[in-house]
Amino acid sequence: MKVNEYEKTDVHIVSTDESQVFLALQEWYQTDSYNLYQSDPQGVYYSVVLENVRSAKQPEESVVIDILEVRGIKGVFLANQKVDDWEPLAPPTTDMNGKPVNCKSVRKPCNLGSQLVEYKEEMYITSDCGKTWRQVFEEEHHILYLDHGGVIVAIKDTSIPLKILKFSIDEGRTWTIHNFTSTSVFVDGLLSEPGDETLVMTVFGHISYRSDWELVKVDFRQSFPRQCTEGDYDSWKLTDLQGEKCIMGQERSFRKRKDTAFCIKGRSYTSALTTKPCQCSEKDFNCDYGFERAQSLKTEGDRCFADFWHDPDSPPHDCHQGHNFESSTGYRKVVSNLCEGGVNKQQSAKQHTCPLLPPRGLQLGIKGQMLAVAPGDDITFIVHQEQGDTSSTKYQVDLGDGMRAIYQNLTVTDEPIQHRYEQQGVYRVTVKAENVAGHDQATIYIQVTAPLQEVHLEVVPIAGINQEVNLTAVVLPFEANLTVFYWWIGDNLQPKMSLGNSLITRFPEEGEVSVTVQASNGRSMVQDTKNVHVYDHFQVIPLAFSSNLDRLNPNIPEWREDVGQVVTKILAKITGIPQVSLVTMVKRGLPTTADLYVLPPESQRDKRSVFVDKVIRSYPDWGQFHFKSSQFKTKTKLQFQMFLIEKRPGVWALSVIFLISLLATGSFILYKFKRKLPGRNVYAQMHNEKEQEMTSPVNHSEDTQHIIQGEEFIDDDLDSQTLGNAEGSPAFCSLIRIRTNPHYY
Repeated sequence: MKVNEYEKTDVHIVSTDESQVFLALQEWYQTDSYNLYQSDPQGVYYSVVLENVRSAKQPEESVVIDILEVRGIKGVFLANQKVDDWEPLAPPTTDMNGKPVNCKSVRKPCNLGSQLVEYKEEMYITSDCGKTWRQVFEEEHHILYLDHGGVIVAIKDTSIPLKILKFSIDEGRTWTIHNFTSTSVFVDGLLSEPGDETLVMTVFGHISYRSDWELVKVDFRQSFPRQCTEGDYDSWKLTDLQGEKCIMGQERSFRKRKDTAFCIKGRSYTSALTTKPCQCSEKDFNCDYGFERAQSLKTEGDRCFADFWHDPDSPPHDCHQGHNFESSTGYRKVVSNLCEGGVNKQQSAKQHTCPLLPPRGLQLGIKGQMLAVAPGDDITFIVHQEQGDTSSTKYQVDLGDGMRAIYQNLTVTDEPIQHRYEQQGVYRVTVKAENVAGHDQATIYIQVTAPLQEVHLEVVPIAGINQEVNLTAVVLPFEANLTVFYWWIGDNLQPKMSLGNSLITRFPEEGEVSVTVQASNGRSMVQDTKNVHVYDHFQVIPLAFSSNLDRLNPNIPEWREDVGQVVTKILAKITGIPQVSLVTMVKRGLPTTADLYVLPPESQRDKRSVFVDKVIRSYPDWGQFHFKSSQFKTKTKLQFQMFLIEKRPGVWALSVIFLISLLATGSFILYKFKRKLPGRNVYAQMHNEKEQEMTSPVNHSEDTQHIIQGEEFIDDDLDSQTLGNAEGSPAFCSLIRIRTNPHYY
């Protein structure tokens, strides 16, 4: 479809009758109006025929163009045009009551006069296709036409219930009142049975606002005694407002039922009577595509001039070398116009020979418009060329993965280019069209990516006020590329977007903050949410683990969460600190490290806390605190030993080292978390496991209250066994030392 060179914001089809298309197009500079365009016989090239036709937006957001095609008279439209040079219609000489009309007076609310009164609606009718009008009602009514307009039914459009309707058989000159129901009804509308010849209608509404629909059928067939004959009709000729009889290239006369004839027109009725062609005149021609009338140039008259972007002598896009074409004179005959002889505004068109045109407007697309596909999907590429020769043009296609091909007449034969990408990645697909006169190229990028399986949001569980916090999203599968991340922090509905999988943020206030991340790669979207507790002050203690644990670390979120929970429970039993005040977060990557967050009690969270120091100092011999041995083993013969040691002087820290030795081929942690290891396609949702409690006997001393129970490390079917005391070879010991510089927040 060729309209002009500039963007249209909205398009509506008005009519497709008479082998032409009428379009209402809203230009970029218009808000409440549209321009009316008419097509050529092929429906390809459009030119403007009426500018600034008003429009209205309905409550359901649909747009209504204020233009109406007159039924029964092809080619005649009524349009509400937004212009500055209004010309008044010929007003009726009398109103509906026969009183003279004074259009210069606006002393009473009416729409006849020099001003438009918006709060007063009156109804008028025309019997000559809009040339003259007469008033029929002082209020708005529902209107329905029956029997080809031979019967006009009207019901007042009001909010009160009604039981009467009015109908007219003489084009609204006189009206008869009819009681269509014995009970008043709130009328919502009128319906007629199919067919213009019908005399049966239905009134639909409701008796009360809480009642169901009420349908009342009204049949006018018994009111007419006979069918109409030729003697019941008069003839009238169609003219425009100036009295011109030649409309759309012909004079037309129509039959109209006499006002005194009380008969039915019926199914066989036709309104057209005679037609006579007229000689063509300038008004039978519109401006051609790329031309418009310059009415402001008074010296040039009502001529069509080429738009600045249009070259009338340029060959059409489908012009093949060796063929001929005519350059436009700026005019074309209206498609449905039937005038003969007279003026021919197209007669002076020049003949030209089609040159060899270089390819222009090359476009490359995909069937289905999906530029993101999965590995192994079948893709059909579509190549379109807007201008230039195609018969002698070669098309070089590069699919971006080493596959290349050369095509001849690609856009003419519509031969599809089908391909399949097996590997993930971004592929640059190019098509180069080239002939002797020139070349053109089109490029698109294809994203081949597997659907995202899940995303894990990793964030510190505890954060300080206005402390920098790193949010990290771990996406599965790990090889996912071209992923976009959307971050929602707190109650903010506007997300932050990033191409990387991490984001730095701060939390300005204390409390619990929800953080959500969505990962999208164009084919799928996954989401995860975590809560961050923000405090004014707390303590962070770094933890380190032996290198043996690194061999069992699958570096997945589930494993880190489980190990963090185990460490938290053990340290709570070692120190006596309530478990609700300890949070352990195992960090990503190797070597395996973690941070222990120590929170103040609920009663002390409003001031600086020395909670950890007081708890540790409350133990006997807190400077060198020893536990006796506590041992356990699993069926896989995995033994554990834990020490709390000092890493370097001058820094207060609590370091936990798990010394893990494999005495058999199986690994307990590997056994427990094997369902979560990368390489296995099972990512089971974590659930609470009721594991059997196992406590190793220890020597009775003042330290027995701090014995550690290892139920988190023990599987359901473990075997327990006493392995020895503090001098025994694999033993479980704990050592706490106090340092001077804790990390406070």
